[in-house]
Amino acid sequence: MPSPKPFSSGGQRRAVFFDRDGVLNEAISRDGKPHPPASLDDLVLLPEARAAVDLVHDAGFVAICVTNQPDVARGTLERSAADAMNNYVAEELGLDDLVACFHDEADGCACRKPRPGMMLEAAGKWDLSLPESYVVGDRWRDVEAGARAGCYTILVDRGWKERQAEIEPNARVNSALGAANWIVRHQGEK
Repeated sequence: MPSPKPFSSGGQRRAVFFDRDGVLNEAISRDGKPHPPASLDDLVLLPEARAAVDLVHDAGFVAICVTNQPDVARGTLERSAADAMNNYVAEELGLDDLVACFHDEADGCACRKPRPGMMLEAAGKWDLSLPESYVVGDRWRDVEAGARAGCYTILVDRGWKERQAEIEPNARVNSALGAANWIVRHQGEK
């Protein structure tokens, strides 16, 4: 079987954008809603996360984490603690990059999901074809950000008690590895 191409037909790379909390590491559930870990000591990588990253790498994708971390703007998490967790996740899982938004909704930034700014930033840095890329997340914000960036979207359905995305994801799965398997099987299908 031939190896998948790391570049699209137009010469650009393809990426899989993974959300962090609830997709690559455990989210803390409070009243059915997800919250990030408060420190590196509280961060637990999900057992299938490394296999998911390895699988998309083997299929020729760039693996990038895109994560909202508004607790920094809210003053409930130090930026150094958020950076330590992000660095740990990126290094332990072998990610190519990690892009974080440290703003809260009131800041009105272009990077906070459901806005597509983090994917657009990474696309410029990595020469990515967004229409041939995928966003994997566990919340409506991830699905809507991916759709706004022009990517395929995959919801890791954790059953969170919050509003659903107004845009239907291309697939629903139960883990990052399930998403990676779906991507490898369906890459490029409309």
